[in-house]
Parts: sequence; C-alpha cells; structure tokens
Amino acid sequence: MSHEAISVFDMFKIGIGPSSSHTLGPWRASQMFLQSLQKQNILSEVNSLEVLLYGSLAKTGIGHGTDIAVQLGLSGDDPVTFDVNNINTKINEIKAMKKILLNGKHEIEFDPKEDIEFLFTETLPYHPNALTFLASLKNGEHIAETYYSIGGGFVTKEIISDDKKQWNDDDAPPEIILPFPVNDADELLHWCMKTGLNISEVVLENENAWRSDAETKKGLLAIWQVMKDCMYRGCNTGGTLPGGLNVKRRAAALNKKLLKDKIYTDYNSWINAIKEGGNDFKYILDWVSCFALAVNEENAAFGRVVTAPTNGAAGVIPAVLQYYVIFCEGNKEEKIIQFLLTAAEVGSIFKKGATISAAMGGCQAEIGVSSSMAAAALTECMGGTQRQALMAAEIAMEHHLGMTCDPIQGLVQIPCIERNTMGAIKAITASQLALQSAPDYAKVSLDGVIKTMWDTAIDMNSKYKETADGGLAVNVPLSLSEC
Repeated sequence: MSHEAISVFDMFKIGIGPSSSHTLGPWRASQMFLQSLQKQNILSEVNSLEVLLYGSLAKTGIGHGTDIAVQLGLSGDDPVTFDVNNINTKINEIKAMKKILLNGKHEIEFDPKEDIEFLFTETLPYHPNALTFLASLKNGEHIAETYYSIGGGFVTKEIISDDKKQWNDDDAPPEIILPFPVNDADELLHWCMKTGLNISEVVLENENAWRSDAETKKGLLAIWQVMKDCMYRGCNTGGTLPGGLNVKRRAAALNKKLLKDKIYTDYNSWINAIKEGGNDFKYILDWVSCFALAVNEENAAFGRVVTAPTNGAAGVIPAVLQYYVIFCEGNKEEKIIQFLLTAAEVGSIFKKGATISAAMGGCQAEIGVSSSMAAAALTECMGGTQRQALMAAEIAMEHHLGMTCDPIQGLVQIPCIERNTMGAIKAITASQLALQSAPDYAKVSLDGVIKTMWDTAIDMNSKYKETADGGLAVNVPLSLSEC
C-alpha cells in the first residue's frame, strides 16, 4: 500500500486570510503558473492573460478575496512575506493602470474586471475549487493550465495526457520515504506501540526525511510565533471587518474587559497580565473564546495567519495551545513543539482519509478537523497515552459531524469566526473526556469517524459546501449593520 508523505509544514502554512482554499491556494496556483511559464522560457512572450474561476471559487471568490490573491500571485508576491498593509495599494494600482507586472518582471495589459472571470454555473469534475490560466503569446500560440485548490493551501495541477487530475511530472514533489509511514490512525498507533514512542516522537522521526530535528523545531517555533503575533494583534485591534456585513470585531473589547485596565506592552507582559486573573472556569472560557476570535478576525481582515489546517479554522489550534501555555503551565518550547507535531499528524490523517476542504466536505472538514487536531495535541501534552490522544481526536470530530459551510455573502465571518470558539472549547472538552476515560471501552475509532466524515461529505448537498447557496447564507437578511 502506498503512503502519502505529508510534513508538519504542509499542514501548518504561513499565509494571508481569509481562506486557505480560496485565497492561499489560488495565490499558490498563480505562482505555480508563473513557474511553469519560466520553465518553458515563455514568461516574457506572454501578450495577454485571462483567469477563469470555477465552482466554489467563483461563487464565494469575491468574499474570500480569490481575485485579489490571483493578482498578487501573478505579480510575484509571496503570501509568507508580503506586507498585508500593502494589499489595497497594490490591487488599486493594478485596477487603475489596467496592467500587471508578471512575476515583477514582464508587464502586460490586465483589467481584473475583464480578465478574471467568475463562472458561477460551471464546476470542473475533479474538485469544486478550480481555476484555469489562459495565456496568449506574442507569436499567436495559446497556453492553458488548470489548477485545483484542494484545501488547506494544497494545490494540484491538472495534466492533459490522461483523465487523471494529479501533479504534472515537472511539478511532482520528490518521493519521500518515511521511517514510519502512516495513512490512518491504526498505522500510527501500530508504530507507537512497536517503538514505544509518543505520537509527536513518531512524527519528529518522520520529519527527518525532510530536514534535521533542529530545523524542524526551529520551524515549528516560527509557526508558533506567527500564531502568537496574530492573537496579540487580534486582541488589540478594534473596528469593523471589511466586506460589507459591518461585523464588529469583538476580541479587543473582550480582551480589555477581562484584563480590567491591566497594563502590558508586549506579548509576554500580556500573558503575565492574563495569568494574574486566576483560573476561574468562566474566566478561562472567556479567554479561550477571545483567543479564537482574535485569530479569525485577523483572518477575515486579510491578516497574516497560519493554516491550521485551514484559514477558516485557523483560530482553534492557537486558542487551545494558548490555553495550554497560560492555564496549564505549558509555556515550554519542547511542549509547544510536541503540541504542534501531534496536531499536524492528526490533520494529515484526515486529509488522507477524507478532506480538509469545506468545498468538498462542509465545515466538518475545517472546524471539525482543527478541533480534532487540537484535542489530540492537548491530550498528549497533558500526559495522555497515544490511545487517549487518538480517542480525544475521535470525540472532537464525532461532535462536528455534518457541520455545513454556509458563509453569509461568501465572507469568512458569519458563522466562521464564532465557530472557531466552539471548536476550541470542544477540543478542550474532548481532551478532558479522553484523559478521564479508558480507550479500551471506546465504541468509535478515529478511523471510523474519519470514514463517517467522508461518507457524510459525499452525501452532503453541494449548497452546504462553501457556495453561499444554502443555510445561513440564504436565511439571514443582507442588511446586517447591527452585527
């Protein structure tokens, strides 16, 4: 049986909101298209360019900033490093000039209104999130390439030689042989039992196939730094979110209320101020919600976040890890690394056995998966066994099964932001249940719930899969100035 090798840094990607599949994915696809043109030595020969958005990318593309991401990607900007404060300036320049500088090198005429086409009624069979680049060359030839944003910032390119939608040979990542190959939870548990290693230790051994322990740990701490920065910004930024729903940001007001005018000047002094408030249940509950709100308000405002495993669910894991750091004395580098390694492995198993794309599986594939990842990670860090960690992951997903994705006006705001608070709380509850339980008596396995999630995704009506065609998206009035 073949095993897909997925690194922790595939599951945790630094990017810009509001969506990993509708923003980060198309951004990456645009970069991949530029790379393809460069490999063929025809970038400078491009005379005109058109971008076609299909399915969910068309229906909720404006709300998710898909058109913005495509333009930035085609300009050669990178989502990891591009200054989010310059997004509007760059996009307005392209709009006004009706020109784009491909990869920052080759200028062509480009009118976003005309050259980015939203095909609302067309969907390609492989995946709902599809986009095609049509380039005309100076010699009259035409180039067409299609990419699929399959969730969590993962992108695959369509090949033309047969009917399969997969990586083109030129773009295929090198085959990685892992010491402990894992496709499902049973295989993961097998390696844990055979070696006596924790989940995080198995994952760290596998990461050696890509890089050294030191590099992996440094990278994970960099991921955590981005998460911390995001929470801190979100807890100190008020105002109204962009997009037209006039949704007021709540994290900053809640942060101020909970701290009761305590003074802090940076992240560390902020954490100390929070700790001084004690360990009252309601106090902790409010803070977990505040952390999650902060991240996803930043995400909705085109801020820098970490896909965990997606942008729409980016607040769950930071909120639970922040809870662990502050209220469970987990502020140690080795524990933070352990948490992220464990979470990533659970997420990769969901990706292999089901999906992490809301356009394929509804919100169970995003908030549900992130809650499951956080539950397993928290359980291991709190001293739970490997089986208890997997049990916690199962419990968290079991109680997200069937959750639809029905964003109002296609924006990653209602109900997405609040759902991150629910996912974080469910993760903590699932962890506590698992830590107080004997896995021998569990009736449902993690693999069983993953299969069920996938079956549910297949059966789910497409209008509940990130299309804004059903649910809250059609049952809530559009005049939401009071939100």
